[in-house]
Amino acid sequence: MTQHTTSDTTPSSSQSVAFGLDTFGDTTVDQQGARVHHAQVIRDVVEQAVLADQVGVDAFGVGEHHRPDYAVSAPDVVLAGIATRTKRITLGSAVTVLSSDDPIRVFQRFSTIDALSNGRAEVVLGRGSFTESFPLFGLDLQQYEQLFSEKLDLFSALLPETPVTWSGELRRPLVDQRVYPETEGGLSAWIAVGGSPESVVRAARYRMPLMLAIIGGAAGGFAPFADLYRQANAQLSGADAPRLPIAVHSPGFVAETDEKAAALAMPHWLVNRNKIGRERGWGDAVEADFHREVRSGAMYVGSPETVAQKIAATVRTLGLDRFDLKYASGPTPHEHLMNSVDLYGRKVIPRVRELLTGAGYEPGVPQQVSRV
Repeated sequence: MTQHTTSDTTPSSSQSVAFGLDTFGDTTVDQQGARVHHAQVIRDVVEQAVLADQVGVDAFGVGEHHRPDYAVSAPDVVLAGIATRTKRITLGSAVTVLSSDDPIRVFQRFSTIDALSNGRAEVVLGRGSFTESFPLFGLDLQQYEQLFSEKLDLFSALLPETPVTWSGELRRPLVDQRVYPETEGGLSAWIAVGGSPESVVRAARYRMPLMLAIIGGAAGGFAPFADLYRQANAQLSGADAPRLPIAVHSPGFVAETDEKAAALAMPHWLVNRNKIGRERGWGDAVEADFHREVRSGAMYVGSPETVAQKIAATVRTLGLDRFDLKYASGPTPHEHLMNSVDLYGRKVIPRVRELLTGAGYEPGVPQQVSRV
């Protein structure tokens, strides 16, 4: 498989660490607290991506959901619109729910985005954290594991862009079949993992970069998964095989000060967390839970300096090649999100690079950090 994005080659210095932004297109409210229509939220996501491109963010990911609290159910269509208005930023999914999609259509859609963007497309494949897409598309949740495993196997077979002969149990076989459009440099594909050792090893087996979704708890707790991925790559592909990158996706929000960031982010985070929590039988979170996650967990909320320090510590602890901030959690107004995107690109990313350079960081080589 030919990879063409800078994040998929072995970096030579801390300057090669990539920094992205992810959004699920959370349904927002305006400055007066009124709900914003899904159509406007989608237009706002495009504007956020355009700004990210302008302020130097390396990658922009759009998630897929099929429920009222998220506006984006077709991230590839949104990404195609973004592709025509941006110049340099890598455009991908966060994630594509491959279990409930067709691998051939996923490849065709993202290879089309790749053409529109002059080679800036990537796809992040996963199972997602919600199950609404299964009944929506007439799929059996009892086949949850089999659907993802078989569809990932087929998608992997498409990546070399040669005639495919493939068979499985859930669809008719392919015999010497080509898939179009062809890309000009290969389609970059990642596997997103929430913390399952089996999923980590599967990513290594398919020789796909690993995207760790850390949405709760300290990032250092995921070090065993990063280590397992590197060990599995060495065992399955040989010690001389090119090193594959590891990325992290975590939630956060940037404002001018720590106090302002917490005041703006916390109410919307609680709305989002408790709505989902009630659906899943969790107890409601309170302000103390938010502050605990900011202080010692997976929330990267604060001033540019605070967020940069925490990101740098995570990158060093896990030996990362890339860090993606999910900059929208809950119904945060568009204006606040735009400010967060702007500060992330202009202030946070340059500061993280300074911190990593000062620490002599090399991607792929974890370092001891006192607290992450």
